[in-house]
Amino acid sequence: MAISPPIIRAQGVTKRFGNFVALRDMDLELTKGECVGLLGPNGAGKSTFIGCIYGVVRRTAGTLEVFGHDPNTGARQIKQNLGVVPQENALDEELTVRENMELYARFGGLSRTTARKRIDELLTHMALEHKGDATIKMLSGGMKRRLTFVRALLADPELLILDEPTTGLDPAVRHLLWEKVHAFRHSGKTVLVTTHYMHEAEILCDRIIILDRGSVVGCGSPQALIARETPGFVGVFSTETANQLRSHLQPGWRFFLQGHQACIRTPRLEDLLDLQVTVGTTARQLRPANLEDVYLKLTGRELDDEE
Repeated sequence: MAISPPIIRAQGVTKRFGNFVALRDMDLELTKGECVGLLGPNGAGKSTFIGCIYGVVRRTAGTLEVFGHDPNTGARQIKQNLGVVPQENALDEELTVRENMELYARFGGLSRTTARKRIDELLTHMALEHKGDATIKMLSGGMKRRLTFVRALLADPELLILDEPTTGLDPAVRHLLWEKVHAFRHSGKTVLVTTHYMHEAEILCDRIIILDRGSVVGCGSPQALIARETPGFVGVFSTETANQLRSHLQPGWRFFLQGHQACIRTPRLEDLLDLQVTVGTTARQLRPANLEDVYLKLTGRELDDEE
């Protein structure tokens, strides 16, 4: 059985703006049916890499192929198979939902008959069929966001790029969009997503790439990253107990600060239960280590007790 070539193949992709290195030696292979997450602080290089995929940012070094084409020379061919949900909705507020989608379908080269059928299907898919004649300015924020998914899927793309797809949405809309992304993948399509929501990345992504200051600092499945970088359990305490917690540290334990909270990571949950009794306090939270712990550690946002 033939193995399909990668949807995206990046090797040593680097982008410099003058003396500033926005992206350094980025490697990535994204195969058909996968969902890969790009995580990192603002300015880490996520948007730069996405711009390289579109062809709107010309890389300084390295090789990059998307659907077998170099974005620097084959952006038009790439965009024919690409759907994008950008950070900003960019919808015409004065036009109706259907008028917006018909206009975009024309830009995408869809025939009038195909466009109407596809718009009807996708509005129903996103539970927006009752809003077809409403102007954009009459929609809620969640509805506008769902409509950007409709727009991205009009041409039935093979690759969907989601750039902060659920920022600012309530949990119900967020879960609805997660369901739609899962359905898209189960149809054999491919997803690349950037997000600041670590739980979202755990839910959606097969693999995670964590960027910081333009470089890859972590790569693997969410479960593998947690097991490798932050295994165990985390207790979250008031900072008023920080000195007491530090005085009871054992080998293999990790004390760190997150905002106004003092945290300890231990190999076993029982260690944290015993620590509460020893210190005479109750943790605000006891939980397994998660992807957020990995992110904070690898990007230097997990503060040591000396800092």
